[in-house]
Amino acid sequence: MADRYQNHTHQQGGGDSYGTYGEGGGPDGYGYQADYPSQEEDAASDATEGHDEEDQMYEGEYQGIPHPDEVKAAQRAARAKARPAGSTISDLEELSEQYEDIMEDCGHGKFQWTLFVVLGLALMADGVECFVVAFALPSAEKDLCLSNAEKGMLGLVVFLSMMVGAFLWGGLADKLGRRRCLMVALAINCVFAFLSSFAQGYGFFLFFRLLSGIGIGGTVPIVYTYFSEFLQMEKRGEHLSWLCMFWMMGGIYASFTAWGVIPRYGWGFSMGSEFQFHSWRVFVLVAALPAIMSLVGLTFMPESPRFLLENAKHDEAWMILKQVHDTNWRAKGQPEKVFTVTHIKAPKTAEDEFIEIQTATGTPVQRWAVRSLRICKLVLRNVASLLSAELRFATLFMAIIWFCMAFSYYGLSVWFPDMIKHLQHEEYESRLKTFHGERVENFQFNFSLENQIHREGEYIRDKFVGIEMKSVKFEDSLFEDCLFEDIRSTDTMFENCTIRSTIFYNTDLWKEKFIDCRMENNTFEHNKHGCHLDTTDENDVLVYLVSFLGSLAVLPGNIISALFVEKIGRVRIIGGSMLISAGCSFFLLLSFSQSAIIALQCLFCGVSAAAWNGIEVVTVELYPASKRATAFGVLNALCKLAAVLGSSIFASFVGITKAIPILLSFTALVCGGLVALRLPDTRQKILQ
Repeated sequence: MADRYQNHTHQQGGGDSYGTYGEGGGPDGYGYQADYPSQEEDAASDATEGHDEEDQMYEGEYQGIPHPDEVKAAQRAARAKARPAGSTISDLEELSEQYEDIMEDCGHGKFQWTLFVVLGLALMADGVECFVVAFALPSAEKDLCLSNAEKGMLGLVVFLSMMVGAFLWGGLADKLGRRRCLMVALAINCVFAFLSSFAQGYGFFLFFRLLSGIGIGGTVPIVYTYFSEFLQMEKRGEHLSWLCMFWMMGGIYASFTAWGVIPRYGWGFSMGSEFQFHSWRVFVLVAALPAIMSLVGLTFMPESPRFLLENAKHDEAWMILKQVHDTNWRAKGQPEKVFTVTHIKAPKTAEDEFIEIQTATGTPVQRWAVRSLRICKLVLRNVASLLSAELRFATLFMAIIWFCMAFSYYGLSVWFPDMIKHLQHEEYESRLKTFHGERVENFQFNFSLENQIHREGEYIRDKFVGIEMKSVKFEDSLFEDCLFEDIRSTDTMFENCTIRSTIFYNTDLWKEKFIDCRMENNTFEHNKHGCHLDTTDENDVLVYLVSFLGSLAVLPGNIISALFVEKIGRVRIIGGSMLISAGCSFFLLLSFSQSAIIALQCLFCGVSAAAWNGIEVVTVELYPASKRATAFGVLNALCKLAAVLGSSIFASFVGITKAIPILLSFTALVCGGLVALRLPDTRQKILQ
C-alpha cells in the first residue's frame, strides 16, 4: 500500500480548473480499482494471504439478498441515469459524486460513532452555555452586588457573544479548517469560563463570560459542517438529527449540576474578605467539563477530508479517508477490505489566494498581519457570496426560517419561567398580612416576620433579635428605644417612619432601606455592609425543574425527527413542526395555572426540537463545502440576534399581558412554517 501511495501525483490539465489526484481510472472516470487489486500492484493487505476466493463467499447469496457492493453500484448507476441526457457534469459535481462514492465505500461505523460522541460533547457545551448565567445569577447577584441593569446586561452578553462567535468561527472554518477552528474555539471557552469562576468583580466576570461566549459560539456551525462531511447521503439526515440530542443533554446536565452544586454552600471557600469562592462558582467550573472533554477528544480526530480536498491538500485527504475506511472495516471484522481509491478530483491551488507567505520579505509580524488581512478579506468575500444568484433565495428563505424559529423559541423559553414566577408572586401577595395601628411595648420578637405590612404602628422598647425579615414593610410607624440585633432581611424597608434612640447591631439594615424616615439619636454598630450571599436562603428549585423538564421534553422530538427525517423529508418536518408549535403557543391563551403552562412548555419544546433538527440538516445540505460553515455561522448568528430580541420583548410583557407575546410567537411560527414548505427537498442531494 505504501508503494501505491508513493505513486500518487497531482496532475494538472491545461484548461481544466481541477487537477487529478493519482493515476489510473475506473468506471465513470473515478479512480477505483477492482474490489481485490492485482498482486502486481501490491495492494492486497497481509490479512488476505492464504485466503481463496471461495472463502469470501457472500452469506446472503443463497437467500437472494443483493451484495452491498451491488447495491452501491446500482445507486451510482441510478444517480448517473438521473442526469439529463447529453448534459455535461461539472468538475465540482464530479468531485461531489466521487466523494459520496468514497464515503459509501468507507461505510458507517466505529469512526463516525467516535466522532459523533466527540462533536456531541461540543454541542452539549453550547447547550450548557445558554443556562450557566441564568442558573448562577440568583447567587451571583448577591455575591457580586449586581443591580437590575447589570443583571440584564449579563444575560444579554451571553447571546451577543455567541452571535459574534458563530459569525467569526463559521467564516474561519471554511478557510482554516473545521477541526482547527473548533479546537481553538473550545479552548477559548474553557480558559475564560475557568477565569470567570474566579472573577471577584462584575467587570471582570462580564468580560470573561463575553470571551467565553465568543468561543462557544463557533461550536454549532462547525460541528454540523464537520460531522456532515464524514457521512454518506443515506445516513446524513438521521445521524445529524441524533447529534442534536446532545444539545438537550447540555440543558439536562446544566439543570442537574446547578441543582446539585449551587445549594451546597459548604463547597466554597474564602481567603479573607477580598476573595470569596462560593458554590455557584464551582457550578461555573463544572459546566465547562463537556467543552474540556470534547477538546481532548478532538486531538485524536482528523481534519475533514472534504475541506482538505477543497484546499488541494490531496495527500492528507487520501490518508484520512483511508483511516476512516480501515477503522470501520476492522471494527466490523473485515480487516481484509482494501481502500481502493487511486485518484480524486480536486481543485487546483492556482486561483486560491490563501497562500502561505513564507518567502515574502518583512518581519514575522508583518507577514502575520498580511496573512490575517487576507483571511479577513476571504471570509467577507465568502459571506457576500451567500447572496449570489445561485444562493440568494436559499439564503433568504433560511434566514426567515432561522429568525422566526429562534424569535419564538427563545422568547417563550424566557417567558415560561418568568410567567411561572409571576403567578407564584401573585399567589404570594394574596397571602399578604396587614397590621394597622398596632402598639407593642417591651416585647421581644424572636420569630421571623414574612410577607407583612405594618402601618401606623408604635414600637416602644421592643427587641428584634436573631430573626429574619422577608418581604416586610413598615409604613408611618414609630420606633423608640428599640434594639435590632443579628437581623437578616430580604425585600424589607421602612418608609416614612420615625426612629429614635434605637440600636442596630450586626444587621444588614442600611440607609437604602430607610425611605423618607426621620432618624434621631440612633446607633449603628458592626453592620453588614455591601453585598453578601445569604447561605440560609433556600434556592428556588422550580427554576431548575422547569429548565430540566423543558430540556427533557426535547427527547421525543429528537427521536421522531431522527426516525422520520429520511422518510417524511426535511421540508415537511420543518414546516409541520413549526405549524404545530404555533398551535401550542396559541393554546397558552387558555392557560391560567402553573401546571398548564409547564405542560404546554414541554409540548412546545418537544415539537420545536423536530423543527430545529430539520432546519440544521437542510442548512448543511443547501450550501457547497467552500461556503457551508460560513452560511451556517451567518444563520446561527442571526438566530442569536432573534433570541436577544425575542427574550427582551417577551420578558417586558410579563405581568402586563400574555396576549401580545403569544400572538407574536404564533405569527412568527406560522410565517416560518409556510416559508419552510417552499424549500427544496434535499433528501437525495449529494453534498456539494
